[in-house]
Amino acid sequence: MHDLSTGHAAQVAGPRTASAHRSAAMLQELADLTGHDGAWLTVSDTRLGAQALVASVGLGRSATEILDQDGTTPALTAVWPAGLATAVEVTTLPEGLVDRTLWRSCLVPAGFTSGLVAALRDGSGHQVAVVGLVSRRRPAPSDVTRHHLGRLAPSITRATSPMESLLAAARLVPEARAGVALVHGGSTCTLPGLQDHPLLRPGTPVIRVAGGGLAVGEIARSFLWPTSDSQVDGAHARLTLLATADVSRFVGGLLLLTPDADCRTLTPRELQVLGLLVGGRSNQQIASRLAVAPRTVATHVEHVMRKLRASSRTLAAVLAEREGLYVPSVPTAHRPR
Repeated sequence: MHDLSTGHAAQVAGPRTASAHRSAAMLQELADLTGHDGAWLTVSDTRLGAQALVASVGLGRSATEILDQDGTTPALTAVWPAGLATAVEVTTLPEGLVDRTLWRSCLVPAGFTSGLVAALRDGSGHQVAVVGLVSRRRPAPSDVTRHHLGRLAPSITRATSPMESLLAAARLVPEARAGVALVHGGSTCTLPGLQDHPLLRPGTPVIRVAGGGLAVGEIARSFLWPTSDSQVDGAHARLTLLATADVSRFVGGLLLLTPDADCRTLTPRELQVLGLLVGGRSNQQIASRLAVAPRTVATHVEHVMRKLRASSRTLAAVLAEREGLYVPSVPTAHRPR
């Protein structure tokens, strides 16, 4: 990307999402406002394990590649533990830190001699980003520059924070009471303002179902899950899976839980049968999966069709998938030969 109005090259790291382009434009305005020649913005949210370069302006490709390496952002944070707007001269940086490679190999040869770096934190005190400004002029950044960065820091934090994007997506399901971010690698992170729930913990069947949906490119999905192991107790929760394009580099999606879902008089077993119908299973396959007789499955299918007012098993499956009115089968782990 290139800003024709200023002549500064802007690099967008990772997937070219709308938020990444907005971040590059914001950095350009910040550099112009404070009189700096280059700037960068990295996400640094330990709750999500997010450590990556978002965008930069005026630095060049070699510098941005180093900034995007694992370990660079934590090292930058260690250099400026005081947080917001701590000015440093390049020559005063401690030895033995990862970011010395950035300064010595890329920024110093490019003529950058001073800079200002801020560790940005949200309202709860969590660090969510690091923003850096560099200049080719020897004097350290002035108090006016510090003031500008301090005044803009809250806006930059809100615009950059992956958690803010996730919470905005979560508000699409206003009745949800619990929710987690599905972090790449199989872990989860409870969303601020929402409750924890046993169904949403790493390794549970519900998390495996959600991961399977994201793996095949699902954007949104709704389904039911029993809140009790008893087949007599028909209580179910509704789970809503949402993919998260803007922060897909760090998080696969959101899984939100709404308690006490309406099962439309369908029994726990009928909801299981519906899940297998949605998966394209035959009566014989369903019988084998549930360890019941094929005749019992046929009876369940008849009851399901009547309750959903569906003229065929195929239509029943379509209606169930559309309304999220089924309990999906859990994906089986692939076993390499």
